[in-house]
Amino acid sequence: MTAWRGASDLAERLGRVRSRALGSAGSDSVKLGSGATGTGSPTIRPKDAAYRGLAPVRLEGGSSRRLGLGAGANIGARRPRWRRAADRAFGRSSPLRRLDWILLVGVAALSVFGSVLVWAATAPSRSYLDKQLLWIVVGLVLMLAVSTLDYRQIKMLSPIVLVVSILGLLAVFTPLGIRVNGAKSWLNLPAGLQLEPSEYAKLAIILMGAMFLSEIPHGHSRPRLRAVAMTLGVAAIPLILVYKQPDLGVVVLLVVLLAGLVALSGIRLYWLVGLAAAVALAVYAGAKLHVLKAYQLNRLASFIHPTQDPRGTGYSAYQAKIAIASGGLHGQGLLHGQLIAGSFVPEQWTDFIFTVAGEELGFIGCMIIIVLLGIILVRALWISARADDQFGMLAAAGIAIWFAVQSFINIGMTIGIMPVTGLPLPFVSYGGSAIFADMIAVGVLQAVYRHRTVFS
Repeated sequence: MTAWRGASDLAERLGRVRSRALGSAGSDSVKLGSGATGTGSPTIRPKDAAYRGLAPVRLEGGSSRRLGLGAGANIGARRPRWRRAADRAFGRSSPLRRLDWILLVGVAALSVFGSVLVWAATAPSRSYLDKQLLWIVVGLVLMLAVSTLDYRQIKMLSPIVLVVSILGLLAVFTPLGIRVNGAKSWLNLPAGLQLEPSEYAKLAIILMGAMFLSEIPHGHSRPRLRAVAMTLGVAAIPLILVYKQPDLGVVVLLVVLLAGLVALSGIRLYWLVGLAAAVALAVYAGAKLHVLKAYQLNRLASFIHPTQDPRGTGYSAYQAKIAIASGGLHGQGLLHGQLIAGSFVPEQWTDFIFTVAGEELGFIGCMIIIVLLGIILVRALWISARADDQFGMLAAAGIAIWFAVQSFINIGMTIGIMPVTGLPLPFVSYGGSAIFADMIAVGVLQAVYRHRTVFS
């Protein structure tokens, strides 16, 4: 009733104003100023005077809110700061609205699951878990920062990524480099930090290969042989430096990345066959010239003959298979794995972290890791298939190959179908260098996805 009475009073007053204005419209206007008296005073019209004589109208109850007047009109201006910040962060023009949230949730879930495994592998100490969580948070920030870029900017920054990775690979041969498990592939930084430059060489080769192989001349449907040669020539620099460390696992991964990028670029089949023959010839020559180190040959021998030296070079793989087999379907329970608690598996928080899931969480825990990795790989391939141009397609596909091959090698060496290497399990193994590189790669995927969302 109060709202209805207020609206009725408003209508009645507006009617009186209209009648008074129409009644005075035929009369002469009173003009003071330059038009009548020349005194310079402002002009006053009877209609203006009629409005000025009215008292202000105040609406009560909900009328002001329904009409958009009064205090209700300023409700949005007095919203809390956090609400206004959230509106800006998730507004229609915000980059966060255009992210692939399925990919983001998969990466976050796998990282959290990996942190639980790191904690189980290093309990009762919490220092490893605290560092891993810190690295995950920093990695997510790096991922979001990269995802806000237009991936054409990432294409222009690709040479810088390559140069920085090469400088890092060269630095490991200086007094800053330290040797771990037979390979001098780490940099000892201040504050007790360590960096593995070869992790970023993977991303550099993917971006540079995508940049060269996406340069298709006008009127052609595939890159020229010159683009393939430039890709191989540029990738040879980090490949040689990683081989000199030596890190055979990363070398194999880089070669597979190169082969995948060249094959997906659309070159002619006989070029691809020739490239495969050249790789096979290089492998054969390496075996004949004995370019592999002694510990690398011992690992290969242990892989071919796993029971030949179970207490020596085959110890890691042998203990990993026992730990996974003892887990069964449901596992022995988190923090209840006997082999993990006794640290019988070397490097169980890094390279052999899959054994922690196998013994303590069983087949179900292993399948959780594989399913989450599968979600990430499927989304990466989906982004690659729907990219706007050749660079986006190759960059996303190269990252998918990276994660797939590295995951296969890591899981395979723990169950005995691949030789032991130093490749970590993406998003799961302990280590800041791997986490940062993986998260930056996901940022590149998000950048390709955002560009497709905007312009599709």
